[in-house]
Amino acid sequence: MTWDPTPEEVAEEEAFRRLYGEWDALDPAGTAAFMAGYPGEWWVVGGWAIEAFTGVARRHEDIDLVIWRRDLPLLREHVGDRHHIWSAGGGAIRPVDDDWPEPHPQAGQVWLRDHATAPWFLDCILSEDRDGLWVSRRDDAHVVPLADVTWVADDGIRYMRPEVVLHHKARLNRPKDTVDLETTWPLLDPGAREWLRDAVRRERADHPWLSTTMAG
Repeated sequence: MTWDPTPEEVAEEEAFRRLYGEWDALDPAGTAAFMAGYPGEWWVVGGWAIEAFTGVARRHEDIDLVIWRRDLPLLREHVGDRHHIWSAGGGAIRPVDDDWPEPHPQAGQVWLRDHATAPWFLDCILSEDRDGLWVSRRDDAHVVPLADVTWVADDGIRYMRPEVVLHHKARLNRPKDTVDLETTWPLLDPGAREWLRDAVRRERADHPWLSTTMAG
């Protein structure tokens, strides 16, 4: 199964690039090379996490790397003066530098590029923690050790578990998210299926996934 962007998604992407600039995102291998020597924890979510679990190739617009928000100073030290870091979110971006060491208040991630005329190459999500434990952005009662919601693939990269990725995607419910569900669902074990059903049901009892793919 695969998916192609709708005309609306293409137009939205074009408008985004006109406003914020071009992207030339790393793949997982490139991300691992870029993060080599980084002293903190990091992991990959989104479509690349789905592909790593299923083994089914899919289109990717970018890669979503995650670090702890508390570890942003470690990322700044790792990047040094090789690249520029900008905080992004809420429709605004701002440099992360000595003048602005903290992300702007609406920022949930940082973007990286070499300089102002270069494409962005990495989207780094800033994950909150609670006493060192991972906190879900979809359910703030879901607080567990990072190891409970991630796994390490044969490529040595830590990825978010597929059922947790799909829980995040359920709220968006884009065509590509439905394809990811249909590709992943047959490969999930019964415990992961039941957890995902319950998580989606708590968020939206009439979610279409509950009466289609997840009904079986």
